Amino acid sequence: MQTDLKSDETKSACCCKRGKLISAVLISIGLSLGGFFPGYFYYRTKTNSNFVTVKGLAEKDVKANLGIWNIRYVVTNNDLTKAQQEILRQKSIIIKFLTAQGFSSEEIIEGRVETNDIMASPYRSANDTGARFIVSQNIVIRSTDVDKIDAALSKNGDLVAQGIILDTQYTSPVAYLFTELNSVKPEMLEEATKNAAAAAAEFAKSSDSKVGRIKRASQGVFSILPREQRPDASESQSIDKTIRVVSTIEYWLE
Repeated sequence: MQTDLKSDETKSACCCKRGKLISAVLISIGLSLGGFFPGYFYYRTKTNSNFVTVKGLAEKDVKANLGIWNIRYVVTNNDLTKAQQEILRQKSIIIKFLTAQGFSSEEIIEGRVETNDIMASPYRSANDTGARFIVSQNIVIRSTDVDKIDAALSKNGDLVAQGIILDTQYTSPVAYLFTELNSVKPEMLEEATKNAAAAAAEFAKSSDSKVGRIKRASQGVFSILPREQRPDASESQSIDKTIRVVSTIEYWLE
């Protein structure tokens, strides 16, 4: 009986020791993990903040592939019939001039004839003694041959010499457009990215780092500018243009 009692006490003591050992191991593991996770997240935070933001520029010279020339001419007369006859006469002169410059009938678009009766205007002056009727018309030349438009535009003095009054309210009667922007976008974006990567490599070099993957990228806006950057230069009136895009890219540094 005493032997069984001692045996039970011995087993109880062993269980107690085993329990304390397990508790000690669990506490040790908990303390280790408690130190690991804060350290790990601190490391990741420092790593994730190690990046550089750079800009990559790409430029490409292009030529306008569409020209639009708006010729607006005006006739005044106190007799509406005579004014209409004169506008028809001047139209035939302009069409003949344009045909001589090499424009086809498909490139010449005739606009409607507009008539303004000065006497019908509630805002006319009582002392207005000018012609009663103002008749005008637009002829638009739309051509992919921009050089032909440019050459013809320089000869519009021939029309003035024949008594044709060009409406001066159109200070920019011609517009040269580039309509193939989508065809050059991929090439320019690739060049902008390469330039940005080169800039990032310079930053990394100065900090003893290496350029890693792209963290974030922004394409930027494509701009079409006159190739000659004069103060009075207008993109729409320039046949030769420069397309520009600036991409903003963030790279991880390793």
